[in-house]
Amino acid sequence: MQATDGAVRGGGDAAVDVSRIEVRFRDPLERALQVSWLEAAQDIVFESCPAVRPFPVRYGRRVAPGWWWSSTNGRLVAYGSGVMRTQLMLMDWDPAVVALACRPVELVWRENGRGGGHAPQLMARLKDGSGLLVDCTGRSGPSARLAERARMVAAAAEAVGWHYRLAGPPDPVLVANVRWLAGYRHPRHAAGPWMPTLMEAFSSPRPAVEVVRELGDPIAVWPVVFHAMWSGVLRVRLDEPLHERVVVSAARQEAEAA
Repeated sequence: MQATDGAVRGGGDAAVDVSRIEVRFRDPLERALQVSWLEAAQDIVFESCPAVRPFPVRYGRRVAPGWWWSSTNGRLVAYGSGVMRTQLMLMDWDPAVVALACRPVELVWRENGRGGGHAPQLMARLKDGSGLLVDCTGRSGPSARLAERARMVAAAAEAVGWHYRLAGPPDPVLVANVRWLAGYRHPRHAAGPWMPTLMEAFSSPRPAVEVVRELGDPIAVWPVVFHAMWSGVLRVRLDEPLHERVVVSAARQEAEAA
């Protein structure tokens, strides 16, 4: 998965005057600010900012905010619903992402004499320095209201070399596999001094269980292998259900073969 897959393009048939779009955010000292989007996007480290406004708690409903421990950030990141948590997890796993934040910005604008605004649910900083703004949608796609706001947000993102994505429900097999690996995302499961041995054992594609049994106590070895799969040190197909005999290879081996 790449962070920019499914990115929305802005503008459409109607031109958007991005120079008139501003951004609201709170700095690390919790001070509320509103400045030009074109200037702020180049200078402000939005991924270090708190949420511009919190997600509501709706009593009696299963939609509830919470926290995700991000291996990318090394800290907790808020989310507003289970759908957002799933997207956070997939972004945390994506090697193109170097930082994550929950609703750190709200874009505001005036168009046709009317004011408007939108605070995308998630933000990621990518390896190339650009940003990614994300909103989560259901199986029926975005509402008409969100689709109109998405046009403005996508135009603002494009103007500064960022991306905007409306994230629909991901493949359930991928989600189940990544959720399992996420249970071993903490650095305490990293291979450490085992790394040369692990890479050598998977220097050619092999069933995971064979290598685990060779390396020692499966209770101790499996978490190391799962963490290496999560971090991309080991490669495995995640579009099929994981099982103990899944074929695994060292990532560098695949790169050399390519």
